[in-house]
Amino acid sequence: MIKMAKKTHALDPAILEEIKQIKTIKQIIEYGTKKSGDNLQYIFLDEEKNEHTRTFNQTWDESTAIGTYFYTKGMDGGKKIAIIAENSYNWITAYYGTIIGGNISVPMDMKLADDELISQLVRCGCEALVYNKKTAHLVPKVKEAEGIAVKEYFCIEEFDELKNIGREAIKNGDTRCIDAVVKPDDLACIVYTSGTTGLSKGVMLSHYNVASDVCACFQVNTGSHALGFLPLNHTFCWVSALFAGYIVGEWGYMCHDLTKLASDIKKYHPQNFSSVPLVVNTIYDRIWKTARKTGREDALKKGLKISNTLMKLGIDKRRKIFKTVIDNLGGELEFIICGGANLDPKYEQGMTDLGIEILNGYGMTECSPTITFNTLDCKKLGSVGKPIPCCEVKINNPDENGVGEIYVKGSNVMQGYWNDPEATAAVFDGEWLKTGDHGYIDKDGFLFYVGRVKNLIILSNGKNVSPEEIEDKLICIDYVQEVLCYKENDKITAEFFLNEEDYPDARKMLKDDVAKINETLPQFKKVQKRKIRDEEFPKTTTLKIVRSGFGDKC
Repeated sequence: MIKMAKKTHALDPAILEEIKQIKTIKQIIEYGTKKSGDNLQYIFLDEEKNEHTRTFNQTWDESTAIGTYFYTKGMDGGKKIAIIAENSYNWITAYYGTIIGGNISVPMDMKLADDELISQLVRCGCEALVYNKKTAHLVPKVKEAEGIAVKEYFCIEEFDELKNIGREAIKNGDTRCIDAVVKPDDLACIVYTSGTTGLSKGVMLSHYNVASDVCACFQVNTGSHALGFLPLNHTFCWVSALFAGYIVGEWGYMCHDLTKLASDIKKYHPQNFSSVPLVVNTIYDRIWKTARKTGREDALKKGLKISNTLMKLGIDKRRKIFKTVIDNLGGELEFIICGGANLDPKYEQGMTDLGIEILNGYGMTECSPTITFNTLDCKKLGSVGKPIPCCEVKINNPDENGVGEIYVKGSNVMQGYWNDPEATAAVFDGEWLKTGDHGYIDKDGFLFYVGRVKNLIILSNGKNVSPEEIEDKLICIDYVQEVLCYKENDKITAEFFLNEEDYPDARKMLKDDVAKINETLPQFKKVQKRKIRDEEFPKTTTLKIVRSGFGDKC
């Protein structure tokens, strides 16, 4: 692979001024294509594991070709086109082609049950469906479903043929897709929430919602070549996987198989990637596990001691001292953007000490999605960073410790929930979006996430306890891999999944280690009951632990 020069932490001022003028997703795509043209944009593998590349111009050609084909089938602006398929380059061209033509993209989670996906298609009134062979079984069910509005079905495996038809139409003068006028307030995407409490809701994001969020992120931090592996239907990875390349003019490799993530990182040398905490935890634990197996654990600990001493003196030699570790992560990895769930500060500090910066952030689909994040130039351990320039954050009704519900307002905040005015009204307090999360803002303006309002444990004595606050402490126990706290018979119960492979005495040690943590907690927050499970907790498709079904209230 071509070695890329290190980037500064901020974009060139001239580029910053250019992106501030961008108001739509289509403008982002046009801007990046014009600027980067024949430069490499994507690397990906086909079904036979053969490597392919695409330049910005090639992606534009294929996206407008498929978008034009959509037009020939009646998807001629303002039509809702769902995508139910696994990550692929053609997933991306389907998304871009939809957006360029002024249609509305409805990316869905292919891991959901068929009934839920069909329910979303019906409630959203989608007129077309993009699928692939792994979701093809859904097509006959959709066609038979009551209330379905889907008229056209596009198979990703047939895209080469469909794109050729689109190219021919363009050649014959059909430029309706390319010339489609897209306005900032036009609806760009409908993205369904997880639906953990009742029916999932369709979040309506305008072109300006998404564009302002993307451009605001790059006003405070930038990057270089990246690697993407998060599901494209989730907004968290949109900034990095779908739009970052257009702003910074860099390429990205699309990882199709999470089991190959470690080898892909080593092969494609990313400068950065976006991740959920579980992946960061796994990488860090693997570093130490490898060190123990190879007899280098003491050397790694000695290196940390030396490095941390030098850091206190303002001397940063981390990437030299831990070159072996960094080489095993591709040799060029500088930072990981982490979000989607709460990150244990132990892993954040641990990776940072080894020379890989962890930029923890906070967001939600309703905010396109980024609200706050730490940057290379402005970060604080344990926090989720400061608000990005396009939005404001405040704490509503804070308690004596400054903790209250996180409120957000700004150009990145959604238009509302599709066909659900009651749910929309319930989530807004005037201009402010009620996130449903608890947190506090410190004196330096950094936001600290505490937990979900709906997860609060309400004890019979009237005390409210955030389970995430206790979990953050318990997860710091070396052999604790996962932990969930909940109320059971009015007692705070902690359920653990332990690393008994590396720590055979973990079960014996747990009682004393939990007791030590209890000493640091107020009486009403102490863990009163412990449980140990033999397998990992069930998780959502975004790798968050599913809390429902545990205890009296989760």
